Amino acid sequence: MMESLAMKRSIDLMNASDAAYLTTIDGNGYPETRAMLNLRNGRKYPGLREFFSRPKIGLPIYFTTNASSPKVQRIRENPKACSYYSRPDEWRGLMVAGRLEMIYDEAIKQEIWQEPWTMYYPGGAGDPDYAVLRLAPAFIQGYHQFEQYHIDIGSES
Repeated sequence: MMESLAMKRSIDLMNASDAAYLTTIDGNGYPETRAMLNLRNGRKYPGLREFFSRPKIGLPIYFTTNASSPKVQRIRENPKACSYYSRPDEWRGLMVAGRLEMIYDEAIKQEIWQEPWTMYYPGGAGDPDYAVLRLAPAFIQGYHQFEQYHIDIGSES
């Protein structure tokens, strides 16, 4: 499969998946996977379509979470992670592996912010417990029906 077609199919799948599954590594070296909000899903987050349609180098993935969560501490200890997207009924899947980082840029945090999240973060986008994470991919692996692909995107450091 040509790399450009694989990237298009990857982005299409990311935009269509209901959830994004995020796997981090706990302090004992075991993986922990949890479902996260898929902010790329345009049906669920139509206000973020423009944000995710901008050209970005390296296909970054954004997540929101509580800064006070044990997950954030684990990420600080070991930022290696992966996210998984799928449409099993269509025989499509995508794993994106790389490093997670906390985003402190208030403009990005504000742009991603969704008003219904006030129930979790009463202080809005400025709430100290509202955190944004960015997964900077090193590589992706996917399948589209019976075709598999692997694309190196960034470098491990």
